[in-house]
Amino acid sequence: MKSAEIRDAFLKFFESKGHQIVSSSSLVPHDDPTLLFTNAGMNQFKDVFLGFDKRTYTRATTAQKCVRAGGKHNDLENVGYTARHHTFFEMLGNFSFGDYFKRDAIAYAWELLTEVFKLQKDRLWITVYAEDDEAFDIWTREVGVPAERVIRIGDNKGGRYASDNFWMMGDTGPCGPCTEVFYDHGEHIWGGLPGSPEEDGDRFIEIWNNVFMQFNRDEQGVMHPLPKPSVDTGMGLERISAVLQGVHANYEIDLFQALITAAARETSDADLASPSLRVLADHIRACAFLIADGVIPGNEGRGYVLRRIIRRAIRHGYKLGARAAFFYKMVPDLVAEMGSAYPELVSGERRISDTLRQEEERFFATIENGMAILEDEIKALKKPPTQHIINAGVGASSVVGEPVLVFNGETAFKLHDTFGFPLDLTADVCREHGVSVDTVAFDAAMARQKEQARAAGKFKMATSLEYDGAQTVFRGYEVLEDKGSILALYKDGAAVNELLEGEMGVVVLDNTPFYAESGGQVGDQGELRAAAGIFGVEDTQKIQATVFGHHGVVRTGKLVLGESVNARVDVAARAATARNHSVTHLMHKALREVLGAHVQQKGSLVDADKTRFDFTHAAALTAEDIREVEELVNREILANSAVTAEVMALEEAQKSGAMMLFGEKYADEVRVLAIGSSKELCGGTHVARTGDIGLFKVLSEGGVAAGVRRIEAITGTNALRYTQEQERRVQGISALLKVQADEVAERVAGILDNVRALEKELARLKSKLAASQGDDLLSQAVEVKGPAGGHIQVLAAMLEGADAGTLRETMDKLKDKLKSAAVVLATVADGKVALIAGVTADQTAKVKAGELVNFVAQHVGGKGGGRADMAQAGGNQPEQLPAALAAVQAWVAAKL
Repeated sequence: MKSAEIRDAFLKFFESKGHQIVSSSSLVPHDDPTLLFTNAGMNQFKDVFLGFDKRTYTRATTAQKCVRAGGKHNDLENVGYTARHHTFFEMLGNFSFGDYFKRDAIAYAWELLTEVFKLQKDRLWITVYAEDDEAFDIWTREVGVPAERVIRIGDNKGGRYASDNFWMMGDTGPCGPCTEVFYDHGEHIWGGLPGSPEEDGDRFIEIWNNVFMQFNRDEQGVMHPLPKPSVDTGMGLERISAVLQGVHANYEIDLFQALITAAARETSDADLASPSLRVLADHIRACAFLIADGVIPGNEGRGYVLRRIIRRAIRHGYKLGARAAFFYKMVPDLVAEMGSAYPELVSGERRISDTLRQEEERFFATIENGMAILEDEIKALKKPPTQHIINAGVGASSVVGEPVLVFNGETAFKLHDTFGFPLDLTADVCREHGVSVDTVAFDAAMARQKEQARAAGKFKMATSLEYDGAQTVFRGYEVLEDKGSILALYKDGAAVNELLEGEMGVVVLDNTPFYAESGGQVGDQGELRAAAGIFGVEDTQKIQATVFGHHGVVRTGKLVLGESVNARVDVAARAATARNHSVTHLMHKALREVLGAHVQQKGSLVDADKTRFDFTHAAALTAEDIREVEELVNREILANSAVTAEVMALEEAQKSGAMMLFGEKYADEVRVLAIGSSKELCGGTHVARTGDIGLFKVLSEGGVAAGVRRIEAITGTNALRYTQEQERRVQGISALLKVQADEVAERVAGILDNVRALEKELARLKSKLAASQGDDLLSQAVEVKGPAGGHIQVLAAMLEGADAGTLRETMDKLKDKLKSAAVVLATVADGKVALIAGVTADQTAKVKAGELVNFVAQHVGGKGGGRADMAQAGGNQPEQLPAALAAVQAWVAAKL
């Protein structure tokens, strides 16, 4: 059976047993901050098992995409070196939420393996938790597995319930025993039974794990029986495919063989057993699926893990001889293999390819230098023993004999910091040469850099304000003018009792309608009016999370600590900012509709003039994309729907479907903004109805980083003024061209066609002129003899009205006609000298065109060079040109 058929058979089997087929969840666990990536089939049902979520079904089955390449669950360093380690894999699972339990779960597993997949029963071995007599009896008495093939595994991990056969979700919470099914690949493969000293061998391979959640463990470690015991199972598709296809290593199954063949094609490597090809076959799956689910290469979090995987793949391609982007070319092969099961690969194929290509091109620009340093260091380590100790890191041995080869940690950090080599990539290369990496020194270098960054940050914060008073109550959602008392005043970063006219400072109030900059929205402007003075607020920033600082200058009079003020926000600026902030939410929603669900916000800046929005997307937006986004947003504006904001618990917000930003930390209570069809978490200020935005217009779109695009847009009166200015310009052009506005494009196209025709005619005339001048110049060639008896035709002349192309064309004709010659041609335009020198092939051993043209150029205030037969130069002293050309004959004669 092919892997696709096995996946389908598994799902259909459990569907026939009353299970709901549930689609794989994203590799990015949006609602679980404890996980970097989805790494097990049960992840998407975690809240169901915990009782926080209830589904319409009590039985489910899935084929879940999983990644283990970062954080606690990290198999990256083993990929390519073992038969079964992967960064990406598929977990087939069946789940019971308080429905059936051990008896049915075990019976289903046995039926599928022995009756549907037709595995030989005597090749299957079973493990159970040592204390789980119920499971042992079901296997032996009901299923009929011989007792000697059912192995009890006790607490083998150093504590009570710490066992390979006892599963826990965490230190507390749902847990329970598990039973695993192992397949015997045969005595020709080394390895022992589970629980034996040789259990890490490859003979007996786990193919299925049935977890029985029957207890809830409290903080004291006491196990309380769950009222509704549940089942969570998992079977790796790659492992069961290897068994059913009669191969031992996962990389030998049909799915991987197709990808290995693709990797061989792109690297021109004919050895299909190459470990590097295995790495490429594995990594293309992880990279493509991560990008499809919205992850982009970056320097932190999920993005950094993706970047590490991509760069590890590139390094293996480099090892096989690739010197340019190649990895992205495997994407169509992956789509052909897995696209029918995972349509997100099909819809995202172009974006995946573009993202990989951009990341490859970026790394290929530095990998050669980095690899040279890496390989030189490794070679140095392999010199005689005394040299080992000099170059080795702190882990090197000084004992007489063969030393331990340890790669210098400082150099490893340099590779990471300068050339983008992740530590595990350096370790990967070193391992192939029998060298370890001094990770202690690497970590020390990394810590040193972080400390320097922190020190720089502390220096920048040296002017921050110290405040330990009451909090500021923000009233700006309800009012734009309010009464407040001055809690603190600052001048030049120090607390003061008063601010006088003309002095700049910061004012802290107990109540304020001023919005302090956060969430991408700039701080409010306005004024504070006291009994004896007016303070102009130019910006509002947070001193602490709930303390607002009003930055500005005293315009008249003075402000005194403790006095009351009337705080009034600049209404026009706030309204314009609110329009731009509100439209950002609508634009985000529209971008996801037009470009795909992978679009994620990566930053924003909203002020009274515009909105600037950064988002994940690998390619430039087309004009049609932008028009569609504009149309969707303006449609929402015309609907004039009410904008609502509600404060609710974070969990409630999640269930409401509100969009949250990956990597953001949210408080227990959050503000959910509903505007049009968009619902997001946001603390900013907004319009009352979408119609208040007025008009939305995109100004520009461009790239700001690999996989990140930026849109700038305007709204309201700014958008109106922009369209009016564009209209004025078009009308001006149409008046100049004497056509109607809607005929401008056609008229300009005609003018450009005419210009191109004229340029061609001009080039033809110049060529004709050059030919005629060239014929005239032939008579000026002079035969020059050298002191050693050599002779050559020399021609040095001006060519009036020529451009660079004419000079080259004339030079070629002169060399062809003179047969054995050295020629220098010059022209002057706009006070600049252009020079070209040519030497026929029979004379280049003695006379070099590059040296000749440089000689002439030095006389006219320039320099140049080139090949021995043709070279160009320039200068900025045309008055010296006659003398320079006159000196050519003597220079050439001296070379003969």
